[in-house]
Amino acid sequence: MELVDSHAHLDAEQFADDCGAVIERAAAAGIVKILTMGDSIESSARSVALADRHEAVYAAVGIHPEEARPMTAEDDDSLAAWTEMEKVVAIGEIGLDYYWEKDEEKRALQRRIFVRQLDLARQLQLPVCIHDREAHGDMIRLLKTEGRGLRGVLHCYSGSWEMAQELLPYGWYFGIDGPLTYKNAAKLPDIVRRLPAERILVETDSPYLPPVPYRGKRNEPAYVRHVAEKAAELRGEDFEEFAARTRENTRVLYGI
Repeated sequence: MELVDSHAHLDAEQFADDCGAVIERAAAAGIVKILTMGDSIESSARSVALADRHEAVYAAVGIHPEEARPMTAEDDDSLAAWTEMEKVVAIGEIGLDYYWEKDEEKRALQRRIFVRQLDLARQLQLPVCIHDREAHGDMIRLLKTEGRGLRGVLHCYSGSWEMAQELLPYGWYFGIDGPLTYKNAAKLPDIVRRLPAERILVETDSPYLPPVPYRGKRNEPAYVRHVAEKAAELRGEDFEEFAARTRENTRVLYGI
């Protein structure tokens, strides 16, 4: 059994003391590749450095909505320069987060830097990794307009099946994380059952959102197996076949 953790944050301070050991444990658990996401210019630099040091680690670079601030030409140049490296494979984590941000002017700023990074990804011909939390209406609108022609994944998908149906014809993928294993997963299990097999990625979002049986503890890439096992069970599929399918999906989207 081999899996890919298609979304982690290995540069997070929670991994400052044992990142190497975390990567080794992932390898021992059959996790053959990890994609670590930048969420600011500083985080993107750390993620690129991790990808350079560790064979199994790849990186994405971008500015997360919680880090929203007016972008500069220097920011554009930094992100573009990193993508020239072979192991930098996407623009991410980018998107909208209205759960934490209630101020409309700051939400508008999130939308502006999101669109700016979508345009950068289009220019660089790279996929995107998208964060969408309680911003579903604006997200659908922007993906159908500013995101037209781009490839990418809605990380830690939290929308409805109806939203997924609207986005599937545009080629978007859907990232499934630890919340699928929670008792209060609500609509997510039904969505996972109904999604086309070729549009699913499995993720941890380490160090956040640990799956059962690790709730309350630090999450790490080795635990993506629990997400994949639960998804395969819900779909009534053989686990190894599901693992192979999600590996192939990650290869198709990110080239890793």
